[in-house]
Amino acid sequence: MLPEVARAGQADVYSMFRTRARERQEALALEDGEIRRTYGALLGRVDSLAAALLARGIEPGDRIAILLHNRSDYVELQLAAAAIGAIVACLNWRLAPPELRHCIELVSPRLGVVEPGLRACFEAVSGIPVLEIGTDWEKVIAAAEPDPRTGTMVQEPEAGLNILYTSGTTGLPKGALISHRAHIARAMVFAAQLALEPADAFIAWAPMFHMASTDHVLATLLRGGTVVMIDGLQPREINAALSRHQVGWLVMMPGAIEAFIAERRANPMPIKGVRVVGAMADLVPPHQIAQLTSLVNAPYLNSFGSTETGLPPATASLISPGLMPERLSKRLSAFCEARLVDSDGREVPDGTPGEMTVRGPTLFSGYWNDGKTNARDFRGGFFHMGDVFRRNADGTIDFVDRAKYLIKSGGENVYPAEIERLLLAHPQVMDAAVVRARDARWGESPVAFVARATEGLDAGDLMRLCSEQLAGYKRPREIRFIAFEDFPRSTSGKVQRHVLEAWIEGEAD
Repeated sequence: MLPEVARAGQADVYSMFRTRARERQEALALEDGEIRRTYGALLGRVDSLAAALLARGIEPGDRIAILLHNRSDYVELQLAAAAIGAIVACLNWRLAPPELRHCIELVSPRLGVVEPGLRACFEAVSGIPVLEIGTDWEKVIAAAEPDPRTGTMVQEPEAGLNILYTSGTTGLPKGALISHRAHIARAMVFAAQLALEPADAFIAWAPMFHMASTDHVLATLLRGGTVVMIDGLQPREINAALSRHQVGWLVMMPGAIEAFIAERRANPMPIKGVRVVGAMADLVPPHQIAQLTSLVNAPYLNSFGSTETGLPPATASLISPGLMPERLSKRLSAFCEARLVDSDGREVPDGTPGEMTVRGPTLFSGYWNDGKTNARDFRGGFFHMGDVFRRNADGTIDFVDRAKYLIKSGGENVYPAEIERLLLAHPQVMDAAVVRARDARWGESPVAFVARATEGLDAGDLMRLCSEQLAGYKRPREIRFIAFEDFPRSTSGKVQRHVLEAWIEGEAD
């Protein structure tokens, strides 16, 4: 194949954004508080920033570490990096200094972009040059001369654009490299799988170091929609944004839904429309799903994806508004190939738990500087997710649990998620997590942590429920009630089981 032919079939994020910006110059691209950027204005700032980065010696493949809360500057840097082939390492500002140092050292960045309140923290763990958001940022953009290299430096779609760190629920974070190819494919899958319209808005309230925001911010701008930046979970601001914009996907995660429901009930202002709401239905009490979908009149997204895969492999099911689901079987996503396999890589029959493996264009390009993990997780030409599912006779699949988090009780395998789903189905349970604890007789046994809606719910009620629905070896040996806000969570809202385990271990020592 001629190189020219191969090049004509390729694309990069910046070039596609530039095309959309020229077409929709006066349309609103970005809203951030009082800041309003049209597509034309945003393209101008992105080009100036790209030229400034080139003047500082940033080259294709160089990493730029970013430590910012959600703000418009975050989007400008990602698009400017896309224009020159640089890679943005999206740092989690919630990390403790040793964790932050690990994430920075892992990717060896040439430059750090930080906001004033986080600069001291960044400089305490890194000696790299810093560009501070605010006056310095605006001066750099204003002084930049156009550079003809802008938009010409990404030579292949496999070039990296973002490094998103995994949640690190069991250890130090890994850096997942997301390419231009993957971001473009994810944008197309978002639109096709969720039936979004080109001008649909997206409210980016989840941290930009999380895939839900970064993936869908870029996808929205490639389609021609409006991105509304909100710094964290602010239910009032999110509710108000719904009154201004037709929203495609309203992200709502475990741990955030209850607060938004309360705001929506207190201020039921008219909304322009939501096409789909929510995520990770397995981790949400069914009554919350029914309440949330009724309040915004949109179906709930029964999703299963990851930082590494995007929306696939199992984000094709919707739960109708007002419905309290009795089962959460999922349909496989379009535009990916998925297999359930045993420990030897053989496909398992229907009804047998197997690890989810997937391949397709939305897949990430491996973990940064971690050849050993990449060799293990990409064996056989599929990415091994580490999540266990069962396939049903009708082709749907049911989530079982993480492959690496099993409770071995008396020789039996106990999947915590099975117990959690039963507990979450109780109307007075706000959240639940099951972890393993040492057991002198059985080796390990399950312990359940529960957040209850009322003091009237006691452990006996839940123990009776488990006795009626679960085999004896699966029943929790103990129910522990804690406040909803005391559940330790990752950035995606998932409960960090290893922290709960440590609480139990600390009492035993």
